[in-house]
Amino acid sequence: MAAGTDFSPPFTILEGGYNKSNVLAVEDENSENSDNLKQMTNGKPPRHLSVMRHYVSSARILGAADLELDVGIVGIKSPSDGKSGYLPVFRSGSCAERGPKQYMEDEHICIDNLIEHLAATADFPSPGAFYGVFDGHGGTDAASFIRKNILTFIVEDSHFPVCVETAIKSAFVRADHAFADDSSVDISSGTTALTALFFGRTMLIANAGDCRAVLGKRGRAIELSTDHKPNNTSERLRIEKLGGVVYDGYLNGQLSVARALGDWHMKGPKGSACPLSAEPELQETLLSEDDEFLIMGCDGLWDVMSSQCAVSMARKELMLHNDPERCSRELVREALKRNTCDNLTVIVVCFSPDPPPRIEIPQTRVRRSISAEGLNFLKGVLDSNS
Repeated sequence: MAAGTDFSPPFTILEGGYNKSNVLAVEDENSENSDNLKQMTNGKPPRHLSVMRHYVSSARILGAADLELDVGIVGIKSPSDGKSGYLPVFRSGSCAERGPKQYMEDEHICIDNLIEHLAATADFPSPGAFYGVFDGHGGTDAASFIRKNILTFIVEDSHFPVCVETAIKSAFVRADHAFADDSSVDISSGTTALTALFFGRTMLIANAGDCRAVLGKRGRAIELSTDHKPNNTSERLRIEKLGGVVYDGYLNGQLSVARALGDWHMKGPKGSACPLSAEPELQETLLSEDDEFLIMGCDGLWDVMSSQCAVSMARKELMLHNDPERCSRELVREALKRNTCDNLTVIVVCFSPDPPPRIEIPQTRVRRSISAEGLNFLKGVLDSNS
């Protein structure tokens, strides 16, 4: 998945409640009529069901429901945060549903106060938080193991907290190796892994697989992770360079993701490069007051909903009740209405104790000119009616 589409400055998004009459009013000297503007959202094409491991959802093209939820009204950009002393306040909610599948293979974790959770010392970076979504396949062992151990591997890495990015990359690989060494689990099961680690204003997103993290920035959707599909150009090149093949969209004809932890029946000896990688891609972001919330979800959500649609819906929900857990439930409910075929796990992380504010955009006057030909045409019409 390409990075999130950004609006060119100086534009932003107008948000309101569920009232579809919230539109940008454009006054005319001779008319008080206004037009409702709606943003068109492209859907994702359907995908096949995996015949081996990672059972994926078939998706439908986004239709009228997306058009109602996506916000496409633009206006003057709000001033960006220039306060160096800004610190986010973390609040989260989550929802996980089995959906139409026979078994629930997802796992997730939400820690709003990392210092308290770890009983950390005073020199630990503060404030801190940690969240993760793990989409299992071929059983629950891999997803459960990684959820229980990934944070420990991060904070106990020798590079932490001096070089957190190195610590996270190392932790993913070491957790994968530890899973392979655990005789009590089925090492042929696998899982994708998406984590978000916060220290003050710094947000570090790590992703291996096709879960996705999307930032809500005053109504705009900013994608902070790449969906690691085998057909992704860079992933295909990496796979083929290491001797793998992509057949009908699947890695070696078996797996619908290009990166995952576990799946040791598809990997070589530990430490060797193989087409199925456990190494995550990282994205670092410095939060500002314009950054309102983060949505983390498994592909069961994104198969049937665009990133912008999810952000628009979440913002409207939070403006109504300011409850991230209820917001996550509504996103899951909407995905079920859209006939997702997969397990569903959604986490919503808010960065403020207050709900997202209504974005006020001043009305503007627009002068409309008419050509000489147009004047002559109107004159002819009037003359014919006299």
